[in-house]
Amino acid sequence: MRRVFGVLAVVVAVVAPAFSAEKPNFLVILADDLGYQDVGFTGSKEIFTPRLDALAANGMVCNNGYVTHPYCGPSRAGLMSGRYQARFGLEINITYSPYDLHSGFPLTEKTIAERMKPAGYRTGIIGKWHLGAAQPFHPNSRGFDHFYGFLSGGHSYFPENTTTAYPLLLENGNPHYSANEGCYLPLMRNNQAGEFNEYLTTALSREAAGFVTQGDEPFFLYLAYNAPHGPLEAPKKTIDQYAHIKDKRRRTYAVMIDEMDRGIGMVVDALKQSGKLENTLIFFLSDNGGVTSKPGHENENYSNNGPFRKGKGSMHEGGSHVPFLVHWPKGIKKPGTFDGLVSSLDIAATAVALGGGDTSGHALEGVNLEPYLSGKKKGSPHDALFWRIKDGVSWCVRTPTGKYLQENWGSDIVGLYDMANDPYESTNLMGKAPEKRAELAKLWNDWNAGNSANVLLQAGDYQKKRLQMYGELHRELQEKARKTKPVVIQ
Repeated sequence: MRRVFGVLAVVVAVVAPAFSAEKPNFLVILADDLGYQDVGFTGSKEIFTPRLDALAANGMVCNNGYVTHPYCGPSRAGLMSGRYQARFGLEINITYSPYDLHSGFPLTEKTIAERMKPAGYRTGIIGKWHLGAAQPFHPNSRGFDHFYGFLSGGHSYFPENTTTAYPLLLENGNPHYSANEGCYLPLMRNNQAGEFNEYLTTALSREAAGFVTQGDEPFFLYLAYNAPHGPLEAPKKTIDQYAHIKDKRRRTYAVMIDEMDRGIGMVVDALKQSGKLENTLIFFLSDNGGVTSKPGHENENYSNNGPFRKGKGSMHEGGSHVPFLVHWPKGIKKPGTFDGLVSSLDIAATAVALGGGDTSGHALEGVNLEPYLSGKKKGSPHDALFWRIKDGVSWCVRTPTGKYLQENWGSDIVGLYDMANDPYESTNLMGKAPEKRAELAKLWNDWNAGNSANVLLQAGDYQKKRLQMYGELHRELQEKARKTKPVVIQ
């Protein structure tokens, strides 16, 4: 396994390439709830990911790659905007609610697609959106020429499970509050129903392989798999190949990663065959860390975040420190690893800089990674990275040498860590390093002063409010009907 953490440095020198005037293509591949050590290039010995490992071996592995939030929807909002989602108050998982014109990725923010289209890019999203289901928030309304996938926070992987019934999930006749409303609806192709006749990960991969081969103009494609997010569903033929994993839930989870890797191979092969691989900048990362047991989610124990503490939802490293690689043959002449702080925010900044995208509106908060990939710059793209959950219930600031956090993930913890010498957060220095604590607190407070309060409801609370509204409306109409006197005709 590669060294994951250590003294901040570029650990492998790279040679600056002679860049072509031709604009690069961009392919952003996002896994969902992927454990840090559940792919080969971060150390897995039991889950097979040869296609991702090949991209890593011929690209740059970012050992300190992070997302902006430790769970799904807000993390995607940060990636899609190139800005911390706390800037615009989106710190919850948006519920699938196609008639709510207020619940979605704010119209005041530009997506990467909206920035790349004016530069002549053909734009697409394939897979999971999870940033609003009403028409103003639909991908086709937010700069994407092409959409194939689903709008909700999750989806079943087998076509036989789809239904056109209303997607509110019921358990024993009672509502089951979940961000995954819409999990069993048909897929969409732009604004219409899309065909779905094979394992979902394969279907998404096949669509992506077709997209990248079309046209001569440069493309920006966001391939947002829902693998290996639940429900844990995988083809039996592949499950049989993982008999070495005894735990059935982890075995299925492993197969979901394997199937994603095969699908990524399908897309890479299409790029090769179309002659586009050399000048396609591929990012691969997860939207957050893998799930691990916590109160209320005791059975979510099937992912492996390696040496990092905790997982999805946590302010410890397991929540937002994710597998992160960049592959670009034309731009990375000498593959290796990179130890500087890298963020999902950097994807938008890099694409806009290299593709000549629109820089109007809110300023992007990421860093163009090209100088670091080419060796023109050393050190860390970021001096500090920041996190916040729901106005500060949990928070975190991380610099190359330190980390200060408030945890609200099963237990309340305030932690201060020396990240240069203790990258796995084993020793809490609270009370022992007051100057470092004050320095980090000031960084976070200065950053947070530019944020907005959360303006949306978490999925479960939103669903309860919506059902309450329906109940109140029903009672109001019943009362009105009770008071209405019968019509008397002559």
